[in-house]
Amino acid sequence: MPRSRINGNFIDKTSSIVANILLQIIPTTSGEKRAFTYYRDGMLAQSEGNYAEALQNYYEATRLEIDPYDRSYILYNIGLIHTSNGEHTKALEYYFRALERNPFLPQAFNNMAVICHYRGEQAILQGDSEIAEAWFDQAAEYWKQAIALTPGNYIEAQNWLKITKRFEFE
Repeated sequence: MPRSRINGNFIDKTSSIVANILLQIIPTTSGEKRAFTYYRDGMLAQSEGNYAEALQNYYEATRLEIDPYDRSYILYNIGLIHTSNGEHTKALEYYFRALERNPFLPQAFNNMAVICHYRGEQAILQGDSEIAEAWFDQAAEYWKQAIALTPGNYIEAQNWLKITKRFEFE
């Protein structure tokens, strides 16, 4: 039974009913409908912290989904799970794949920047300031892209860029 049918939360049940109605009336292929069902079930599992189940649903959704824009969000969510699990290399791979399909995902750029910044901090702790600076420079580039897409967001990143003199704002 799909996860969306077993969730006990009233709001989740209501949104599932609405989503099911939309799936029936919007002209899409059966594959796209199945992809959306797996994506929705993946989001439900992810929101409950069931990452293994969420990944299974997302992988199936990517197998079925043909629209690049929709695939970008599935890949982004896979990246989120890998980030949460501390699998930063895998997370970066999925964020890159999401951005290949949809270059207007500021949240993917931000998450990539956060990972690079974290790696820079880890390099400092290991006494390698040269590697740290390279990671911080990469973080700055990703944050600049996120900020360019959504100028009013990522205030902490903007402040860090100013403080470290990596970007001047007008």
